Amino acid sequence: MSDFISDDNPSWLSDEELATARRRLPILYVEAVPVRVDGLGKITEVGLLLRGTPDGAMTRTLVAGRVLYGETVREALFRHLEKDLGPMAFPQLPASPVPTQVAEYFPMPGISAYVDDRQHAVSLVFVVPVTGSCDPRQDALEVTWMPPAEALAESTALEMENGRGTLLRAALGSLGC
Repeated sequence: MSDFISDDNPSWLSDEELATARRRLPILYVEAVPVRVDGLGKITEVGLLLRGTPDGAMTRTLVAGRVLYGETVREALFRHLEKDLGPMAFPQLPASPVPTQVAEYFPMPGISAYVDDRQHAVSLVFVVPVTGSCDPRQDALEVTWMPPAEALAESTALEMENGRGTLLRAALGSLGC
């Protein structure tokens, strides 16, 4: 891991700098769909984070976060998986960091299936097997493991905000689910 993850690093933007950047240019993110796989690599479970919103609603979401200046995509992916799932999740990062999907979020609805009121963002989406135990950190209340069919169900998509249900279906669909 690089040393680019410290809060006192000059590559970390203040709240004001981030707000200015979000108004002027797309921000690069990584998103991860944590999965459990069997010995043949078939997805047996999908992990979704359960979070409470500021208005008190409960939503499901994916592991996600920004890529910092000077940080590789692989480092950012690992950092956010560890931050959201805990240090004992043991993610199995791909040998080549090629995303299963690329999602473009816009602050204006209707341009794409993905909306982010704060910014225009481009997200590299990965499906990442995890082998350890997951103990959510940050603002996630729990990691819910479910069979792929349940994760792909319309009822689950309705629990996800900003088009992430569509994104989850596309990412899992690209792997044959």
